[in-house]
Amino acid sequence: MRYTVIVEEGDSSFGAYVPNLTGCVAAGETREEALLLIAEAITFHIEGLRESGEDVPAPHTFVETVEVTA
Repeated sequence: MRYTVIVEEGDSSFGAYVPNLTGCVAAGETREEALLLIAEAITFHIEGLRESGEDVPAPHTFVETVEVTA
């Protein structure tokens, strides 16, 4: 499965979250580290859902870029 991951840059770190997996978040000092950690978090999150008998949400969030002039 391929989940959309949102990465946000903070003052001194990067955060990442998965809109389709509530509570699945990670943070790292670099963008690359945040992406590595969120991949691990996704795996762990899905394993937890399966172990507790919950459904694993199918990916249903997509990213598009829209250009505007202001």
